[in-house]
Amino acid sequence: MKPPVLLAALLLLPASVASPGPAFQYTAADGQPFRTPSTITREERTTAAAGVGARPSWRWPLAPRPRVLRGFDPPPKPWLSGHRGVDLDFAAGSQVVSPAAGTVSFVGVVVDRPVITIDHGGGLRSSFEPVDSTLVAGSTVAAGQVIGTAIPGHCPAAQCLHWGVREGEDYVNPLQFVLDLRPSILLPLPGPP
Repeated sequence: MKPPVLLAALLLLPASVASPGPAFQYTAADGQPFRTPSTITREERTTAAAGVGARPSWRWPLAPRPRVLRGFDPPPKPWLSGHRGVDLDFAAGSQVVSPAAGTVSFVGVVVDRPVITIDHGGGLRSSFEPVDSTLVAGSTVAAGQVIGTAIPGHCPAAQCLHWGVREGEDYVNPLQFVLDLRPSILLPLPGPP
């Protein structure tokens, strides 16, 4: 029987029948044994959540939490067209804040839009457009510090702020820094003690 079918069959059986007992051990794709929620310590859950999901030190660049008008849609190859960030809805005159501490690495016009980029260290850089800012390259900013004002000019049908994040040379989904985007995973039921 294939593993997904076996798991589905086990989930439908009562716990007393579905439990494979101590002689059987589920294994993950990497060959390591599955850990059930009852065998994972609180410290391990907290550490894992901080490392994989949203980063507690990052915040939304707009307040209140904005509506996402267009999500992250990277191209299959770096040279193809795609959407390398997210577009966030904003009200006229909205202040843009730094999502994390860092140093302004660029302020200027790209094509026809004012852009500001913040280097957060560790290879992470956030860019925002269009943003009117009085900051200059080299300015240090704290998490939550105002870095400029969002202005119209990016989305044709609505006002939106484009937020892109690069990790090294790769664009990554900015929402992973403010939301927990990990998929839900069903774990097998623990067996009797």
